[in-house]
Amino acid sequence: MEENKKKKLVFAVLHEDDYEEIISSLNEHKIFVTKLSSSGGFLRKKNITIMLGIEEDQLDTVRDIFKTCAGKREELIYSMPAATNVGTACSGANMAIPLRVNVGGATMFVVDLESLEKF
Repeated sequence: MEENKKKKLVFAVLHEDDYEEIISSLNEHKIFVTKLSSSGGFLRKKNITIMLGIEEDQLDTVRDIFKTCAGKREELIYSMPAATNVGTACSGANMAIPLRVNVGGATMFVVDLESLEKF
């Protein structure tokens, strides 16, 4: 990286299902990432956190890749209703309710870097 160009540090939290496509697309643009150990998740789906050191002029490319590869989408999940004391012992037993939920997307944190050195 050139010394006089501004640099950015990007942390991105993304849906596990989007990871491979995002990494492939970033690598095609010669943007390399570090995968960080992280925990968390929503709807029992895993998240992955990555870290990128980039030049400022690459930021729009990175944003576009995340918007394209990690776009929010609707997914059907099945949820068990809360137990109630109404009716017979069998009412509502083992009846999963289908719910449409939004999944995917990415959260990006972008900070200025004073320097970036690779050895």
